[in-house]
Parts: sequence; structure tokens; C-alpha cells
Amino acid sequence: MNFLIGAFKPPCNISIVFADRRTRKQVALKKENGQTVMVPLYQSQDIIAGEVVVEPAQGKKVEHNGIKIELLGQIELYLDRGKFYDFTSLVRELDVPGDLYEKKSYPFEFSTVEMPHESYSGVNVRLRYILKVTISRNYVNNIVEYQDFVVRNYTPQPPVNNSIKMEVGIEDCLHIEFEYSKSKYHLKDVIIGKIYFLLVRIKIKNMELEIRRRESTGSGPNTYVETETLAKYELMDGSPVRGTSMKIISHSQI
Repeated sequence: MNFLIGAFKPPCNISIVFADRRTRKQVALKKENGQTVMVPLYQSQDIIAGEVVVEPAQGKKVEHNGIKIELLGQIELYLDRGKFYDFTSLVRELDVPGDLYEKKSYPFEFSTVEMPHESYSGVNVRLRYILKVTISRNYVNNIVEYQDFVVRNYTPQPPVNNSIKMEVGIEDCLHIEFEYSKSKYHLKDVIIGKIYFLLVRIKIKNMELEIRRRESTGSGPNTYVETETLAKYELMDGSPVRGTSMKIISHSQI
């Protein structure tokens, strides 16, 4: 029985080590199995370098037809039976065909990589960046190892960031005006605004403010929309009188 178990184990271990692992910022990433791991954070045009360490199991020889590493940007659509679509694919050959008898390290580098899209993990779609190492073999399955990393791109503040004004209500019963200080926010910005009650002729029980994230995939009749409430605030309890105004200060942290 022990022999059979050992027969299905890979003949070697593969490790992908980032060169700047000690200084690079780490962020949390939720994997397919629900576990959260810490992975390095990069942005477009960064240099992604390190080494691949291949260590054969004790007493085993690894015959291969070459070793390569790929940097992949992938979009996975859960609604399309989990299909992957590569939008970035870079390859570096690490070794020519041969045999491995002992531990060996292979340096790699992807210089100034164009990664225009940010990492995203949603309900129906996921955008991910990975390093994929493949040891090609004859007659048996290839040996593959993956390493995720996260991409976030930063842009300067827009030169024009106008305020938002919006009116809602019920004719001859309720007229409310919302005003927010600007129309564009960064992920940890503070949302500041005001609510004006211009006409109140109905009884109001309470008022709440929600910050929601909306995910839209597909197009036309095949569009799927998922909404998630990120934060909820109770603004008022009871009916206001006409002319009442209310200030809103909220941390988005989307």
C-alpha cells in the first residue's frame, strides 16, 4: 500500500521564490478553496524576478523535455463553466531536455511587464496574474506549479472632479436632494455629502445609506448583475421637517 501511495507522488518539488520577497508589500488573496494567503503586490511595468527551485525526491531521477516559466494574465468566467482566457502570456525557457539528479535553481526575470488590468475576484468573474512553471515529460503527465500575485495600478488624481447632485422623490409628497463633494473616489477615500429635504408630506420611518459594489458581466440579454453591500449607515430615525439638511461623512474602503 505504501508503494502505491508513493507511486502517485510527484518526483520533485517546485518552489517559486520572488527576488524582492523581503521588501515587497504582501496582500491577502482569497483562493478557490476559500483559504486566504498572502501574496506579493505589483503594478504595471514592474520587474518580476526571482528563481525557480526544483528538488527531486530522495533517490529519484527526473527525466524531462525542458523546463519553462510563464507569466500569465487570465480572466476566468464562472458562468462559462470556469473557462480561462489569457490576455497576457510571456514565456522564459529555464532548461533544455535532460535529467535532474539533485536540487537545482533557475533564475528568471520578466522586465517592465505590461499589466493593464487590476486583479479582481468577484462572484461571476476573476482576473488573476500567475507564474506557472512546467516540467515537460514523455509518456507521463507534466509537472506544473503555480504562484499567484496581485496587481494594482495607481493613477494620478483627475484634474477635474466635479460634485454630484441628484434629486429623487414622489410628486407632491416627497422631494429630496442629494449632493456629494466629488464624483470620483479612491479605494480608501472619505465620502462627504449632504441631504436636503425640500418637501416632506409623508411619514418617514427611518433613512439608511448603503455603499454597494456592483459587478456586471456579459452583454445584452446575457448580462448578469451581482450587488454586494459593503457598508450600511443609519442616517435618521423618524420624519424630518421641510428644510432639514443632513451632512454625510463615510469611509468607503471599497
